[in-house]
Amino acid sequence: MTKLLPSPFSSLLAVVFISLISIVHCCSPKDQTALNAFKSSLSEPNLGIFNTWSENTDCCKGWYGISCDPDSGRVTDISLRGESEDAIFQKAGRSGYMTGSIDPAVCDLTALSSFVLADWKGISGEIPTCITSLASLRVIDLAGNKITGEIPAEIGKLTKLAVLNLGENRMSGEIPLSLTSLAELKHLELTENGISGEIPADFGSLKMLSRALLGRNELTGSIPGSISGMKRLADLDLSRNHIEGPIPEWMGNMKVLSVLNLDSNSLTGPIPGSILSNSGFGVLNLSRNALEGSIPDVFGSTTYFMSLDLSHNNLSGRIPDSLSSAKFVGHLDISHNRLCGPIPVGSPFDHLEASSFSDNKCLCGGPLMKTC
Repeated sequence: MTKLLPSPFSSLLAVVFISLISIVHCCSPKDQTALNAFKSSLSEPNLGIFNTWSENTDCCKGWYGISCDPDSGRVTDISLRGESEDAIFQKAGRSGYMTGSIDPAVCDLTALSSFVLADWKGISGEIPTCITSLASLRVIDLAGNKITGEIPAEIGKLTKLAVLNLGENRMSGEIPLSLTSLAELKHLELTENGISGEIPADFGSLKMLSRALLGRNELTGSIPGSISGMKRLADLDLSRNHIEGPIPEWMGNMKVLSVLNLDSNSLTGPIPGSILSNSGFGVLNLSRNALEGSIPDVFGSTTYFMSLDLSHNNLSGRIPDSLSSAKFVGHLDISHNRLCGPIPVGSPFDHLEASSFSDNKCLCGGPLMKTC
């Protein structure tokens, strides 16, 4: 049998093929330039986060916090967290601190799907408005910094966005109306900023949203009725704002909602019985409002509260006897109200301290050591 020898042409094809593979796996020069500009606007003096970001090396091979598409060589992920269990943090024995701002050059990373620059404590400036042009973005996490300015008005253009976390910054302005068009959004966190205005009336359009954390801002107005249609919402935090009006009855009919924080607002009216009878709630905080009337006597054997806080309101009447039939109540605080009468005996009252009942009109018995 004649043995076929490789021809010069086939050898050339092999070299070209291998070269193409190498080219495909290299970082895009445009992306590398953008990352260098991004780095130049930031300063991290303690951990050496950017030591691997050398202009003479491939950004897809060994640059800390950078991931690329293996086929195109385009940068897909920036993942830089100032609080991490990564070895570089363990070795230093400290969390990170970074200053500077977000350079608009990040918008040249047109294949970017995840942008995490969180918990560095010192990053300031505004979010570049051009970030809304990054159509592949699924995650934006810039929490725990000193970022100022407003949420980009055209944030709704990021139709693939699933996570938006801007919590613990110094942002202002209102929630953009376009935000409610983010059909894929699952996690929204704007906690501890200076965001003002009303929650958009069509906030309930965010049908995929499971966590809406808007606490510690300057929000006004009432709780939008459209939220009643959010079938996946499990955690809603509107605490420490200026929300007013009554607590809607429909909030107790939300099947998935298990954590509801409405404390430190200007809510008025009675507590809806549906909220206290909903066995799906695990954490309910209605404290520091102007709620009035009696505590609905609707507790039962399926009631399970890890925490129930109704303190600092204008509630009156007696503590419902049905609360003694609850399956579990871990923490209960009904202090600073106008409640009267004897504190029921048995669980959960037998493991609570006097501070849970203090500063009421005429409660007696139990841990208060006050005879009825």
